[in-house]
Amino acid sequence: MGRVEGKVAFITGAARGQGRSHAVRLAEEGADIIAVDICADIETIGYSMAKPEDLEETAKLVEKTGRGVYTAQADVRNADQLRTALEGGLKEFGKVDIVVAQAGVAGMKGQPPLQAWTDVMNTNLVGTMNAIQVALPHLKEGASIIATASAAALMDAHQKPNPGADPGGMAYMSSKRLLAQYVHDLATELAVRGIRANVIHPTNCNTDMLQSEPMYRSFRPDLENPTRADAEPVFGVQQAMKVNYIEPEDISNAVLWLASEEARYVTGMQLRVDAGGYLKWYDYHV
Repeated sequence: MGRVEGKVAFITGAARGQGRSHAVRLAEEGADIIAVDICADIETIGYSMAKPEDLEETAKLVEKTGRGVYTAQADVRNADQLRTALEGGLKEFGKVDIVVAQAGVAGMKGQPPLQAWTDVMNTNLVGTMNAIQVALPHLKEGASIIATASAAALMDAHQKPNPGADPGGMAYMSSKRLLAQYVHDLATELAVRGIRANVIHPTNCNTDMLQSEPMYRSFRPDLENPTRADAEPVFGVQQAMKVNYIEPEDISNAVLWLASEEARYVTGMQLRVDAGGYLKWYDYHV
């Protein structure tokens, strides 16, 4: 019997990267999946977003595990779209037990800069709130909410050598910090109702977001056109452990644990899966 056998998971950002990995891992352990993704580019984000065929591939991978899957294209910035997507999944499976608010974007070097700020905040912060809040009326005792923040949310973002130069990049850190506080406060209100809410903070994760030209430029501002080979050594500087980045599956295993009965008394947690990145930053700054 799987660790989430018979449960239904509602996952945003499920077409690729961490979201796809979470969908497949939970399905492997017995969950049916409601998989949602925008499947369209956002103009200020300097890398391509997932495509409809990516969401279809996620569905195929879930189906290979023997579990059911319902897919919908929806923009997390729009609560009505998310509500409609969830309602479709509820008609298919009858309930929702697990919410994984995974959808997020990085707006580093986004143009125009202040629109990049807005798009990142609306996706990462408002989008997380929308995903959770459309599900709240359907959650019962024993349900688990898991939101993805970032190790960047735990570090001081105010020591900027060039303030105002990259609003989209700053919005990433700010949105992740604010969503972590939102989930912390929500966990307090849900605890007496037997519903758990936790946040995972990944370090650099090997996805299309990290492996993108805007991210390379953020890590190597000293170069005009940095490549992956240029950025790779700098990725590793952030972690205390000797890795350049972690894999989506490393986060999925944490998602699975938080969704399972093994974590039945774990709530309000800010769980770092960061290869010691926070420890390295903390020891340096304190």
